[in-house]
Amino acid sequence: MNTNKHSKLTAMLILILASLFMELALQGCNTASSAPVAEMPAQSLPVISVNAYPVTTYKEFTASLEGNRDIEIRPQVDGYLDKIFVDEGASVHKGQMLFHIDARSYQEQLNNAIANLQSAKAALENASINVEKLSPLVQNNVISDVQLKSAKATYDAAKANVAQAQAAVEAAKINLGFTNITAPADGFIGKIPLKTGSLVGRTTADALTVLSETKEMHVYFSMSENDFLQFKKQIAGNSIDEKIKHLPQVELVLPDKSVYNQKGKVEIVQGQFDKAIGTINFRATFPNEQGLLRSGNTGKIRLPQQASTSIVVPQESTFETQDKIFVFTVNDSSKVAGRLINVSGRAGNYYVVSNGLNAGDKVVYAGLGRLQDGVKINPQIISMDSLIKVSPLSEP
Repeated sequence: MNTNKHSKLTAMLILILASLFMELALQGCNTASSAPVAEMPAQSLPVISVNAYPVTTYKEFTASLEGNRDIEIRPQVDGYLDKIFVDEGASVHKGQMLFHIDARSYQEQLNNAIANLQSAKAALENASINVEKLSPLVQNNVISDVQLKSAKATYDAAKANVAQAQAAVEAAKINLGFTNITAPADGFIGKIPLKTGSLVGRTTADALTVLSETKEMHVYFSMSENDFLQFKKQIAGNSIDEKIKHLPQVELVLPDKSVYNQKGKVEIVQGQFDKAIGTINFRATFPNEQGLLRSGNTGKIRLPQQASTSIVVPQESTFETQDKIFVFTVNDSSKVAGRLINVSGRAGNYYVVSNGLNAGDKVVYAGLGRLQDGVKINPQIISMDSLIKVSPLSEP
């Protein structure tokens, strides 16, 4: 019995000690959790005060390029193509030789026409001699005037034959000239489907080539119905023709994102909308004296739009989430909050804001990567005017 009592007493002591240790541990945890946590220092970030500025925004429209004339080069006479003087894609000048058709038969036609002309001239000379010979005989009543009239009729017929033979000579010269096919204008040679030895003529289905005249380029682009309505509202003029005359010069953005070195002018607009895609076509004309542009090129027309004053914000002060654009605004307590903005265009490296910001709002300029709503920062104010001096609003 003594042994059992001793065992029970030992077990009770162990339980009491375990309870004491548990209580001490809990007290230690409570003491640790009640200790103050050190706050992280606020980030020093650049902050700008947005404002309204006069800006030029740019709208871009997909465009295709064509020469102001694409001229089909076709033969005017039948024959074998015996020489090709140019290659596909070559730059040519007006009057430059392009093709030659075998001219031997046309040279013989010219020789024959010249011979007929000489014969007709000889007959005319003979008829003239007869008239001169008979005239004094009629005057002296040696012969009747009937013979003189007959001689004059023969002379008139011979004269007409000479004119006809002369016309035949000129026609033969023209046909012979048509065997030399020259460039009707400066431009670039297109595809040449026929080769040396091909039989060609006025009824040949394929043109010998197409010459693209490119001193001026026509650039075609289209506007949606909404863009066209904005165009009519924003541009001065009582008619579409007047509005087009008031449009500023436009720029051409090439596929490599570079801007063509000369500006163009919008000239015409298509009379009606394409019902299938809901767009209306415009045409702009660009000078191309250096031949840098070719028919078939693509690009974008950049149309400038003047605005009196608009709220602008640097692009680096924004971030995108699900295709929406946000900024971090800063309140009087130096805490930041994300705010959605609506962008109506671009002016240089700036977004033009149509809704979401007001003049005087403070926006975090840079260092947005780790910011979250409610975070307090140490604002470092930067002048918006100083930014615009470095990166002007007018640059597209």
